[in-house]
Amino acid sequence: MLQQRFQRTPLLNGEDVEEKREEIRAYFHTTLDRYEQLFQTLRNDAAYYKSPITLRHPLIFYLGHTATFFVNKLVLAGTITERINPKMESTFAVGVDEMSWDDLDTSHYDWPTVDAVFDYRKTMREVVDKLIGDLPLTLPITWESQWWPILMGIEHELIHLETSSVLIRQHALEYVKPHPDWEPCRASGSAPQNQLIKVAAGNVKIGKDRADPVTYGWDNEFGQHDAEVSSFQASKYLVSNQEFLAFVEADGYITDSYWEEEGCGWKKYAQVKYPTYWVKQGAEWRLRVMAEEIAMPWDWPVEVNYHEAKAFCNWKAKVSKQPVRLPTEDEWYRLYDVTGLSEVPANTPAVGNLHLDYYASSCPVNKFSQGDFFDIVGNVWQWTETPTYPFEGFDVHPLYDDFTTPTFDNQHNLIKGGSWVACGNESLKSSRYAFRRHFFQHAGFRYVVSDASAIQSSSNYETDKLLSEYAEFHYGDSYFDVPNFPQALAELAVAAMGDRPARTALDLGCASGRSTFELAHHFEHVTGVDFSARFIGQGVQLAQHGVLRYTLIDEGELVFYKERTLTNLGLDDVKDKVEFYQGDACNLKPVLSGYDLILAANLIDRLYDPAKLLTTIHARVNTGGLLMITSPYTWLTEHTKKEAWVGGFKRDGESFGTLDGLKELLGKHFKLIQGPQAVPFVIRETKRKFQHTLAEVTIWEKIS
Repeated sequence: MLQQRFQRTPLLNGEDVEEKREEIRAYFHTTLDRYEQLFQTLRNDAAYYKSPITLRHPLIFYLGHTATFFVNKLVLAGTITERINPKMESTFAVGVDEMSWDDLDTSHYDWPTVDAVFDYRKTMREVVDKLIGDLPLTLPITWESQWWPILMGIEHELIHLETSSVLIRQHALEYVKPHPDWEPCRASGSAPQNQLIKVAAGNVKIGKDRADPVTYGWDNEFGQHDAEVSSFQASKYLVSNQEFLAFVEADGYITDSYWEEEGCGWKKYAQVKYPTYWVKQGAEWRLRVMAEEIAMPWDWPVEVNYHEAKAFCNWKAKVSKQPVRLPTEDEWYRLYDVTGLSEVPANTPAVGNLHLDYYASSCPVNKFSQGDFFDIVGNVWQWTETPTYPFEGFDVHPLYDDFTTPTFDNQHNLIKGGSWVACGNESLKSSRYAFRRHFFQHAGFRYVVSDASAIQSSSNYETDKLLSEYAEFHYGDSYFDVPNFPQALAELAVAAMGDRPARTALDLGCASGRSTFELAHHFEHVTGVDFSARFIGQGVQLAQHGVLRYTLIDEGELVFYKERTLTNLGLDDVKDKVEFYQGDACNLKPVLSGYDLILAANLIDRLYDPAKLLTTIHARVNTGGLLMITSPYTWLTEHTKKEAWVGGFKRDGESFGTLDGLKELLGKHFKLIQGPQAVPFVIRETKRKFQHTLAEVTIWEKIS
């Protein structure tokens, strides 16, 4: 058992500024001490330069990386202006997040000596220690504070305390050695028989407030999430090595039907036959812990990746004939609540195998009871069915804009509960860490039985340049005091409707769909149609999920991340009144008829045959209804052959404008009742480049 209790993450509020300053100073030094102590489990200098696995840098990188992180972030924040060692701060800047299990890092690096890196760490300590002593401090500390990057560096070091311990566990035994301060649990016995316990339905509310964070948090912890969780059953214990052995002996690793497609691909590539940390010696099983192999402790939790945990659940579902799966993140929070758990105490041991309070390894699954369950927190991380996603109100921190956003790809699943070495922020209820599904951590799982599907929140950010520009054009900020164009058009249309019937409207060429939603404030039902399925996908995303996420280019490769919600846009109450379809404006389906209003915004000069639309559109508008056309009249042969232009050319030697063409084509069935009127719009391309355009708006009433 470890003798010294490791300091907890500080509260960010308080009354005594100097006391808080010293608390953070102690947190900084004890964290660095503990991290450096971890590397004392390496047997020799050669161990620093041999990669434990091909998908990661050698350990010399991680020794240097966490130190240079402090300097790089403090320079970026402007808190310090002088670097310590620019070469090291470049060499150790960026780690490896492989995109797949077969991404091999074959790059050659000119690594510095071990002594040189430790010397760098010593100098960095002195710089940051002086900063902690001199930097003005105001409480509470928020993420705009100059103290935030200091806390960020400490918590980042604690993340690598855990991930580096995993790499050391994966190192060949010839490179590691036991250490008295990293002593594993020595207790084991018979594994308990697992059983299911019912958990009542309930509500979970999670998310930190940027204005009052209480403790340090990473960007994905901020915002709001509120969910109703259906009742379910959950396993009393984490799945033990003994319980998992039944899956291995049932040919679980060679039966493809138990594995998801992605997991089956990983299994075949890795040629695995049993869990990675298991060691087969003749007829005996042993377990690799961090710095040694021990006799298999069958009552400890099995440690596997998501694919293995999911395959076990699929196997168990088949043999038990019950809907067995991994819990969702919301279900884990429900378990946390029903067991009456709270944060790790400041001065007393944790109620689970957490925060290095007990062992440098897992321990029996029946040692730490928490309510009716065991190990809801602690022992090992627990895989969930939930790919990580941003909460409503998510924003990136400008000092670490790529901490979470690269994981919003539906390929990184959340792990919950913390392991024996999860310290600081990692030990908090609010922590949200996610890894690729083939990744190995000190992670295991428990299973649930539920008829409810494991709904996966969509977390992707739109990165296509054109689609992102249109998302911002429709739902983003206003620029140069120019009002939102789709919203302004909807307001003009509604004003022109007056007392006319407002049953249905068609937003033709709706693009990303903002006008469709805005018109639904006035009309009973609005249909948005666009030729591009990719564009209307943004409207569908908002209608179904209430949120749209996209990236915008600042300059070059630099981007920032935006989120828009129907609630914040004031459109949530109309989402059930809209629908979106893909369609060709020159060849619309007959069902798209009987409208009181048709809006054709910036459409006609993009059609291959605009006259075909204009000469037939009367059949789709109710008598007395309105047709609103907007266009900058940018006729281009890449969209419309010149002979099909409605205007913008000489006819009989005289200028023939698009408005002339509209009057000619629409005059038989419509009369012009409003316009022409110029309405400006701005499309943002980069932080410093914008398109400023005037669209001409005309409104026509159907007369026959």
